[in-house]
Amino acid sequence: MENLTEALARKPVYWSGRPYHSLDYHIRQTFGEKLYKISLDAGLTCPNRDGTLGERGCIFCSQGGSGDFASDRRLSITEQIESGKQQSAGKFKGSGYIAYFQAYTNTYGPVSRLRRLFLEAASHPDIRVLSIATRPDCLGHKVLELLKEVNQIKPVWVELGLQTIHERTAAFIRRGYTFPVFEQAVRDLRAAGLDVIVHVILFLPGETQEDMYQTIRQLNRMDIQGIKLQLLHILKGTDLAGFYESHPFFIPCMEDYFRVLGGCLGMLRPDIVIHRLTGDGPKELLIAPLWTGNKRYVLNQFHAYLKRQHIWQGRSYIHV
Repeated sequence: MENLTEALARKPVYWSGRPYHSLDYHIRQTFGEKLYKISLDAGLTCPNRDGTLGERGCIFCSQGGSGDFASDRRLSITEQIESGKQQSAGKFKGSGYIAYFQAYTNTYGPVSRLRRLFLEAASHPDIRVLSIATRPDCLGHKVLELLKEVNQIKPVWVELGLQTIHERTAAFIRRGYTFPVFEQAVRDLRAAGLDVIVHVILFLPGETQEDMYQTIRQLNRMDIQGIKLQLLHILKGTDLAGFYESHPFFIPCMEDYFRVLGGCLGMLRPDIVIHRLTGDGPKELLIAPLWTGNKRYVLNQFHAYLKRQHIWQGRSYIHV
């Protein structure tokens, strides 16, 4: 087994000039062109909102079900795709798109309805990939068979909202399932031939730097293909906002976030595709941290930080 000293002695690795395995690099290598992501709202809900597990969602989740940038759910999937194409026309000159089923839990509903939604997206000539955000506890056998079926038409990525491996934090954020449920979901999805992308939130209340690093190390040992690293956002109208008002907790400055994010990136397995390194919650809803409002600036500053600190993805990764 390689030790830490040997890992740190490695030479820098770059993916088209970036010190991490970016989604843009992966897409260009896989599809031969840049793809633009269109966020969709399939009109579904979540077991954490319909009374099955709860009625208020995860503590950080907005009323949009994490789909605040998604299209109007009153439109059909095809209409939402066309609307997204029109909105992106000024900044995207390509012809290929990712249909991102973003809002709420997108495998939570009758399989017949899910089939109509997914096949409508897959049949659109400009859609190259379907990316489906869901929960690990909403992947029954029939749903897995459906995802496998759609994956034969267009590639399907399944995004799982893990956030953390720590049960105490999961209980606080009202995630509603235990870590073994997530582990089984990953095994089932991979057995069905589907790529798995995992959402992780950094700086959840009460978590230490080591807690966050433990989440990354555990994911390194699992058969996942992508990761979204997201700083916790406090949004108006969420239960987290009320908790923050009455029980203020630590909110990192940009430098604090870069230090932990850089550590996560350095220990992350090199083949895992980085789908996100930061986020920019809706400005009209964002309470904290306000410095995340300019996503492009934050990313540019982070790239400069990685260069100064001589960090690249996998620099301190140890295969175990």
